[in-house]
Amino acid sequence: MNFGPRRPSGPGGKNRRRHGRRPPKNRPGQGGSRGGDARNRHGGIYSAPMDHAYRNALNGSNGRGGGGRGSFGPGYSAVDPEPLPQSDSGPRIFAFVDDLFFLAKIQEIARKLNVKVEFVKTDKDLTEKLEQNGEEKPSLIIFDLNNAGAKPLSMIPKLKSKLKKGTSIIGFLSHVQGDLKVKAQEAGCDMVLPRSAFSQNLPHLLRRHGAPDELEAGSEQH
Repeated sequence: MNFGPRRPSGPGGKNRRRHGRRPPKNRPGQGGSRGGDARNRHGGIYSAPMDHAYRNALNGSNGRGGGGRGSFGPGYSAVDPEPLPQSDSGPRIFAFVDDLFFLAKIQEIARKLNVKVEFVKTDKDLTEKLEQNGEEKPSLIIFDLNNAGAKPLSMIPKLKSKLKKGTSIIGFLSHVQGDLKVKAQEAGCDMVLPRSAFSQNLPHLLRRHGAPDELEAGSEQH
């Protein structure tokens, strides 16, 4: 019997087809995109990858230095120190550094701080420079521990024996060179830093060791 035109009730009906075209509603925990998933997982807040500057700021606020185990404990402030007064005295800092990046960086910071840094290549070069300084011993000697031409592991013990405690010896290397770090410490290196920590603390190192003795004594009294 024909009951006249009616709406189809099977799977191919209009209502079924129209329902199939509707975009799915985003339910909690079922975002339709990667951004939606991220927002739902974080309570409606999109969480982007943390950039390096923000990560470093968080690490600093938690009391962790950027240099890891080889850093200065609490670490120096990120603010650059004040320049030293101009001085006619000889250099107090010597560097066995042939890496062009660090060589240029040391030169730039030393110029800004009015600190004299003398770059040397061999033990003989250092001896000649020290003789020119007279009785004044260097305050700091910097070693790039990957500078094969300087032979740091054999030179450091000789310098420690000759210069005693009046001179600090600091070496820097890649953070993955754990074995070299141990050998440098055994050779007599006072401090071994990863490249990142050395670069970060370089302004304070140069100012501290580049200052004349009378200036350091005056600052300690105040």
